[in-house]
Amino acid sequence: MKAPKKAKRRQQQGEGGSSNVFSMFEQSQIQEYKEAFTIIDQNRDGIISKDDLRDVLATMGQLNVKNEELEAMVKEASGPINFTVFLTMFGEKLKGADPEDVIVSAFKVLDPEGTGAIKKEFLEELLTTQCDRFTAEEMTNLWAAFPPDVAGNVDYKNICYVITHGEEKEE
Repeated sequence: MKAPKKAKRRQQQGEGGSSNVFSMFEQSQIQEYKEAFTIIDQNRDGIISKDDLRDVLATMGQLNVKNEELEAMVKEASGPINFTVFLTMFGEKLKGADPEDVIVSAFKVLDPEGTGAIKKEFLEELLTTQCDRFTAEEMTNLWAAFPPDVAGNVDYKNICYVITHGEEKEE
């Protein structure tokens, strides 16, 4: 008799079954997205607005964000950004990502010794000269998020984990 209770509880988490977006994530991930949503929803009205985005970006040091940029961010959603819409947006962004093992395998081609790391200069050269080239700003953001070690090596397995899971592994 315990199984039906569990199923019922899960349906309530999915807001009465009105959306299957909740089934795309583990409960711990949903909780993390809820925490992120709460941080972004600066005025605590349950909807992420341009003002919320402006305020949260300001707390991160980005003070001169153009109104057009904020409007473009808000317009990525089909309507007001409540938590379900927020979660759906992440689900859509992650849906196109390859599985972690596929991404790691692609990096392993660049790591013939199997060290789990690639030289920063080599990776930067590849990302700025091949296919969909990274801009200088994108490279700055990459190195801020994944700083190389003192020897100039980048842990590509960590990058792959974050791409597919949205957070760093806890060690």
